Amino acid sequence: MSEHTGRVALACPSCSPDAATPHEILKEGGLSTVRCADCGHVHKEELTEPETVDLDVVVSQDGESLTATVEADAEESIAVDEEFIVDTPEAIMQVRVTSIEIGPEMRAERASASEVETVWTRAVDNVTVNATLHTEGGDDDGSRSERLQVPGDFEFVVGETVDLAGEEFEVRGIVVREDGPEYRHGKLDHDGDMAFAKDVKRVYGRDESSQAWSPW
Repeated sequence: MSEHTGRVALACPSCSPDAATPHEILKEGGLSTVRCADCGHVHKEELTEPETVDLDVVVSQDGESLTATVEADAEESIAVDEEFIVDTPEAIMQVRVTSIEIGPEMRAERASASEVETVWTRAVDNVTVNATLHTEGGDDDGSRSERLQVPGDFEFVVGETVDLAGEEFEVRGIVVREDGPEYRHGKLDHDGDMAFAKDVKRVYGRDESSQAWSPW
């Protein structure tokens, strides 16, 4: 009895002999029976399991770091700024690659998993954003610093008011991190400019909290 056990990318002798197309695996073992998802042609193929390697991953979060090991296909490409999921005993985290170590004091922007010794990453699913909030006067003496705990995909938009854990302020400027996607500028200060929290180094705002802060 044939059974559907998964999908795989293979060349199809009927409709795509030179390029891989999605195939359903109908029956595994020895020469597996597969069916092309594009044209329905059924044929036999020898399926091989991809070689895998264990990657050492260092995850940085709020000044602390932890080390985990993840399994990856040996030929899988890993690049700086890419994101992936790391499953650790402490938590399941989404991380962004900040550096790839391929040897002693040797770094690369991109490498196959088999070449990598250590992947350095930063947690981006939940992040801490530094905020400088100015009171109505707007001078340096009327400012305070806060650390905001927010989801990584939270949007800070210049000109809009945000209310986070009792901190209410109008966003007036955003400084984005260097280890992330490119934005229009390193500092965003035009109404409508937006950056995700995971990309933000510091946000500047005008304090609109119900209880105005005072140094006295």
